[in-house]
Amino acid sequence: MKAIAYDKYGSFDVLALRDIDKPAVQDGEVLVRVHAVSLQIGDCFGVRGAPYMVRMYTGLLKPKYGVPGYDFAGQVEAVGNGATQFKPGDEVFGSSQAACAEYTVAREDQLAPKPAGLTFEEAAAIPTAALTALRGLRDAGKVQPGQKVLINGASGGVGHFAVQIAKALGAEVTAVCSTKNVDMVRSIGANHVIDYTGEDFTEGGKRYDLILDNVENRSLSDVRRVLTPNGTLVLNSGTGARGIGMMVRLVQPLVLSAFSRQNLRRYLVKPNREDLVFLKDLAESGKLRPVIDRTYPLSETPAALAYIEGGHAGGKVVVTVDR
Repeated sequence: MKAIAYDKYGSFDVLALRDIDKPAVQDGEVLVRVHAVSLQIGDCFGVRGAPYMVRMYTGLLKPKYGVPGYDFAGQVEAVGNGATQFKPGDEVFGSSQAACAEYTVAREDQLAPKPAGLTFEEAAAIPTAALTALRGLRDAGKVQPGQKVLINGASGGVGHFAVQIAKALGAEVTAVCSTKNVDMVRSIGANHVIDYTGEDFTEGGKRYDLILDNVENRSLSDVRRVLTPNGTLVLNSGTGARGIGMMVRLVQPLVLSAFSRQNLRRYLVKPNREDLVFLKDLAESGKLRPVIDRTYPLSETPAALAYIEGGHAGGKVVVTVDR
């Protein structure tokens, strides 16, 4: 099968379109014929092997999987022993390793039926980004109907889903983004939009019950200033820092929370079928619409990763797999 593969960490030039063996389906797994893959900054880290801590998951000295991509949508080709949720021909979306290929294998508990009415490209855009938004708002932030919620970085992969999920959960949503994305963010349901090129959300008079910060480009003290006294600040996993600065940024919220009525939280996301089905239902009800910034063919995966690393994508970047 065709795949984008690499044997060593480095720049995106290490990636090449190659013929590799089709993966064997194991017990409890599903073999999927991939139609589309959505990429994210974690895929860039995986190819570069940096920050160095990512190698705990991707391989210390060389890549463990050798094919980038994690979120995908496609059609079931075969199922392993003990896999009972899907059958060949089913259209699915979800997460696995080594998705930038004609075929990938995934545990069936990391898959769900593809939302009706969505293309494969749109379905592939959902898993990790939308799950990150959902878990940050619903689980870490414990958002309630009627609360005032601010999404910093509202036009990115996670942010544009967060705007829609917060609305679906009954919040009044303020979105922070750049000028070029104001119309897009309004179109997906934001009640208020702040263009950060002309306005600093930390200097306004409005207070928020919950802030989901996907950018972390402002100090914690600045952001906490616009929280209500009992408000919650949820920090997405990226820190925008390196080395000791990254460790400080990770630990500091936990320390500060112990001495404040405000809640500062970080969280981790693992794909699971239950939440994927929840997102599928939102999409089918019209409350969740993936926004795709750019689409690339499989052979141009390096260019797609370079675009993501530039940090200005509005919505998701998707790779299509042609045969």
